[in-house]
Amino acid sequence: MTITKDIRYIGVNDHAVDLFEGQYVVPGGMCYNSYAIVDEKVAIMDTVDRGFTHQWLDNIQNTLGGRKPDYLVVQHMEPDHSANIANFLKVYPEATVVSSAKAFVMMKNFFGDDYADRRIVVGEGDTLCLGKHTLTFVGAPMVHWPEVIVTYDSYDKVLFSADGFGKFGALDVKCAVVLTLCLAVILSTRWIMAGI
Repeated sequence: MTITKDIRYIGVNDHAVDLFEGQYVVPGGMCYNSYAIVDEKVAIMDTVDRGFTHQWLDNIQNTLGGRKPDYLVVQHMEPDHSANIANFLKVYPEATVVSSAKAFVMMKNFFGDDYADRRIVVGEGDTLCLGKHTLTFVGAPMVHWPEVIVTYDSYDKVLFSADGFGKFGALDVKCAVVLTLCLAVILSTRWIMAGI
C-alpha cells in the first residue's frame, strides 16, 4: 500500500488472533504496522508480530525491489513492534538499528543483544537524514511504555506515532480505521505532542 510516493505500508494483517495481548477482544483481527521510507537511504519503521516474520520480510523484499534497508527504526519494544529485530538483522546484516537508549536496554533484556556495534541511539530532537526525507525523533514516554519514541518525517509531514493513535482491527476488514496504530499525518510534531 502506498502512503506517499516514498512511504509504503509493509505491515501484515492477523485474522487468527481473538484476544490481543490476551485480553482485548478483536473480532476484526489485528494489523501489525510497519512502513518503508524509500529515499537515497531506506528506513524500515518497526517490525511485526513474530507469527508473521516471513510475510513481513517478503513485504520488505517486494517493496524494495532488490534494495537493502539501511536502517531499522524501533519506536516501541512491545512484541507487535519489535519481535523481528533479530530476524531482520540476520537478513540485512549491514542495517543499523535506530532507537532510544531505554529501548536498547530492553533489547538486551528481551533478546540478549543491544546491538552496540550497529546502532544509533536517538533522543529528543535528534535527526536522521535519508536524502530528501529527514526524520526527527521525539520522546514519548508512557504513551504506552517508557522507551517509546515517535518519528516525524518533515518532507512528507508524516508522524509515525508508535502506539499513540488508532484502534484494533485488520486493515483489510470493512470499517478498518484509516488512522492506524503507527501512522498519523499531521502538520507539526509539537502540535500533536501538545495534545497528548
